[in-house]
Order: sequence, then structure tokens, then C-alpha cells
Amino acid sequence: MSNKKQLQKLELTWIGKGEEPKLEPRILIENPEYSYGDPNSPNMLIHGDNLLALKALEQDYAGKVKCIYIDPPYNTGNAFEHYDDGVEHSLWLSLMHSRLTHLQKLLANDGTILVQLDDNEIAYCRVMMDEIFGRQNFINQVSVKMKQTAGASGGGEDKKLKKNIEYILIYAKNITKFESFNPVYDETDLFEVINEMRDAGKSWKYTRVLNGINEREFLKDTVDGSGEVIKIYRHNNITYQTIPELMKKDNLTEEECYVKYFDKIFRDTNAQSSIRTRVMEATEGLGDFFSIDYVPRSGRNKNKMTTVYYKGNNRDQIAWLSDICVKKRNRLVKLEKAGTYWDGFPLNNLTKEGGVKFPNGKKPELLIKKVLDLTTNENDLVLDSFAGSGTTAAVAHKMNRNWITVELGEHAKTHCYPRFKKIIKNEDKAGITKDVNWQGGGGFKFYTLAPSLLKQDKFGNWVISQEYNADMLAAAMAKQEGFKYQPHESSYWKQGQSSEQDFIFTTTQFLTLEALDSIKDEMQPGETLLICCKSFQKECKGKFGNITIKKIPLMLLGRCEYGKEDYSLNIINMPEEDNNEDADDSIEEISVQAIRDKNKSDDQTSLF
Repeated sequence: MSNKKQLQKLELTWIGKGEEPKLEPRILIENPEYSYGDPNSPNMLIHGDNLLALKALEQDYAGKVKCIYIDPPYNTGNAFEHYDDGVEHSLWLSLMHSRLTHLQKLLANDGTILVQLDDNEIAYCRVMMDEIFGRQNFINQVSVKMKQTAGASGGGEDKKLKKNIEYILIYAKNITKFESFNPVYDETDLFEVINEMRDAGKSWKYTRVLNGINEREFLKDTVDGSGEVIKIYRHNNITYQTIPELMKKDNLTEEECYVKYFDKIFRDTNAQSSIRTRVMEATEGLGDFFSIDYVPRSGRNKNKMTTVYYKGNNRDQIAWLSDICVKKRNRLVKLEKAGTYWDGFPLNNLTKEGGVKFPNGKKPELLIKKVLDLTTNENDLVLDSFAGSGTTAAVAHKMNRNWITVELGEHAKTHCYPRFKKIIKNEDKAGITKDVNWQGGGGFKFYTLAPSLLKQDKFGNWVISQEYNADMLAAAMAKQEGFKYQPHESSYWKQGQSSEQDFIFTTTQFLTLEALDSIKDEMQPGETLLICCKSFQKECKGKFGNITIKKIPLMLLGRCEYGKEDYSLNIINMPEEDNNEDADDSIEEISVQAIRDKNKSDDQTSLF
């Protein structure tokens, strides 16, 4: 035995861990009755078990999703009346582990996943995500104010502190590929900030007003480190006044003075940069106040024409109050870079968002907007596999992101479908509609999961489901074997391919030697073919080295679980009670729909 010390793996364990289901890779079938808008839209609303849906998406979307946001069941302790907390906890952990494992595969290398929970499971989920995503890929844990604080607290919380915070875990797929969050800012009343600084004995430096910057004369050109032109201008009529001087002169309060002169209030900054050094060299002895026009190669104004001002012998850079604040009527709001505490989301009128009611589960559109502002850009792909009322997809649509969302319950038709339809028709005026100036447009396709490919007949034999027509069977077999289903325009036997010269053909007909010879005659040098059929003439077997023949369903048996439509929960080998020798130790299956309902309160014509 090795003398090396054996290191134990740090992980979370629970009843049933390690018994992950072998999922059947289902095909997705469009239901045009519930598709709407642009027929070429990539957006997808999937109605079905979300674990099977994630598996169905894997072939085409592995490594392509930029942002995953999920708001899964919170495991409140009231969903399973006949089981104690320990059993219920294991059920929830198994549900989440299998889904997070498949979500990890779909996430892009530079993507992020955000999981929102309350304090029932957040700590356990973080340990589990450390295991699945890697602890090194943890980015942040955000606290979100989600409950109103006014009024009495019900639900037996008189023995505990009132819950008004939820949490969001943020992980990268690969922290070395994750660049940074997009710049997102929180708003705080400017004078709250100023007063807090004064109370803390700190100096507030935006205290002067600058006039005369609009009058300037071109002085000369210089270049930046890349050889790009920097145009330098000289200002000759600059004047300065302090806020106290203007308060006295105009008979204004401090707040009124800041509002009136907002666009002209500044401070000096001694920020070091190569641009500043070049300006100092180019303007030495030529004046006291200068401005430059140039295009930065990095930073907030990357690739945008930008004007920067410099003053004094040291060429101190001017920093404007308007760079860190915005003016909202007669109120000034300071912009603070987003941190790990989020609040300010409108909860009183939340039921009106989207035009659908979803008690106790709907998230504010502004919250999801903040998530997507941080983690995505236009046309990025967003995924939510716990759709509920469809808030994530609704916000993604208004923000011009592509989206995929999954919902097992009838909410897919009663909530998500009408909500998305209103957005496309520009009839949804609530939520973030005005904030992002949404004008309508776009579309989505409604998909359902195909039934299981194999079912048992009355004798217990596995047979191909009668619900599969020839096209569905060909698509399903292509996915089962790792081929992209792409029927060729002229070669009937080229139904899908895994590489440029590797094809698959599925048929329910008896494969004869004559038919095989005919296919072989059409094949080009270097091409290979997998034929899947129910039966074939024995002389066909092994006749051609570049053609492989397999029988269905025999070729599929043992690969995965067939005949199962619901993976809400699947716990293996539940523990027996010590005082019950006859306890059943068979597979226990309990639906998590009760959790989902509490917390979130056939024209089949095309295949995916």
C-alpha cells in the first residue's frame, strides 16, 4: 500500500447520491399552435420535465449558453407531509444535483450561472456547486431584499427573525475564461452619500464649478501609444467658483446649488496615464487649461470618441460630477458600482408584471434585468430551466437576448405563452418595458418533449413506441447515436451526420441485400454509414466495411432509462425504519410539483 497520505474529497453527501439517472436523449417537437411571432426566432419555450429537456438540449447547445439563471423550488419544509426533514432534504438535493450537472455542460466557457434560493438550502447548494463547478469558479454570493418589512409576520415566524433576504450564488464555467461583469450601478441619493462622508470625517471633493469650457481653439495633434491621433485644444477663458460662493451669490441651499450647476461641478484628479504624459509633453509652456479628443482602446469609453480636460501645471485631469451621478428632475443620484447587496426592486405591484398572477414565486423584472445587465450582451443566449411564470425569458426578450426556458407545469401554456405573446405584440407595458424602450417584435417556438422511444408491450418486451412516425424515429435515432439530424435533399439514406463523411440511416423496412447494394453504389469514397433497422437479411451483415448495421430496439437496451416521463425526484434505497422489518426498500418516487406549486405558486409538425 502506498505510503502517501490519502486525501479525502470534500463533498456533500445524502441519501441517494451517486444514483444519477441514465437519461434518454429525447427529441423536441414543435407545437405550432403555441409558437408565435417571427418563425425564424431561435427562442424556445419547452413544455416538459426540465431534466429531460436539458438532456435534449445538450447535443446542440453544450457550451453555448452565456447565462443561466434559475429560481428553483426552495424546499420550504411543507411539501412532503409524510416524510421528515432529513428525507425531504435528500430529495431536494438529488433534484438539484442532477439538474446542475447538466446545466454545467450547457454553460459556455466564458459564461456564468446564477442560482437564487432562500436560507433553507443556500449553504448546501453552495457546497454542491463547489463540487460540480469547482470551488475555484465561485464568483460571488449576492443578498437580495425580496420581502416587504411592513406588517405582521405570519407562518410561525414569531420565534425567528423575519425573512426578507434571498441569496444568489454566482459561478463561472471557467474562471480563467470569465473576463468580468459588465459595469452595472446602483443608485443612492447624492446627499445621503455626502452626509455619510462628512459624518465619517471624509472629504467630499466635488465642490467647484467650472465655466468657459465650450470656447476652445485647436492647438496641435499628438499620438497615443498605438499611433492614433490625439487632438489637443487650448481654453483661454476658464473661470472657477466654489459651491459656497454660488450658494451665497444665488441665495440657494446646497442641494439647490448642486442641482442648478450639476453639469459644471468637478474635482481634480491626479490619475496617472500614458495619455496624460503625452499631453503634458505636447503642451509644456503653452497654457493652463487644455482638452483632448481621442478614442480610448480600453475602459468605459472603449472605441468611442471621448473628450478629456486637463488643468494646471501638473495637467490634473478634470473629473465631472456627472460622470458618477445622474440628474432625475430635482434629485441627484450617485451611481455606485453594484456590490453583493441588492435592493430597490418594486414588490408591491409585482402581480401586475406580465399580466399573469403567480403568487409567492414571481421575481421582479428589474431583478432579472440586473442579472442580465451584469452577465450578458445583446444576442447572448440565456437559459432558465425553472420558468414558472416566464420572467427570465420575458426580460431577456425585452433586452434583445436569445432565450430558452423550460416549464413542466401547465404554466407553460397558461402563463408563459400569453406573457410572451403580449411582449411580442407590444401589449406588455409593465416591468422593464419603459426602462429598455421595448417596442415589440421577435418570436418564439413552443416545443414539447417527444415520448420515450421505447415502451414495454403487454408481455414485458421493449418495442418502439407507436407514437413515433418515420421522421420522428429517424430524428430520435440520430440523437441517440450522436448524429445531427439533417435529411439530405436527394439521398434518402443520408438522414444525419456526425462528421463530413459519416452518416446515419434509420428505416422500419426489412433491409434486403438488394437495398444495401443500392445504397453502397451511391456512397462516395471515404464515406461511412450506420444503418439502424428492425430487421435485415443475414447476408447484409458485414458485407461492406464502411457500412455498419444495427437492430432496433436491441441496440438501445441498457443505455438509458426508457419509458419514464417525469424526473421530478428519484431517490434510490430509502433507509428502513429500525422498528419495521417489512419496510419496502424499493425505489421511492415522489413528485416535487408540490414544492413548485407552493413556491412558484397535437399539431406536431417539426422536430428539433
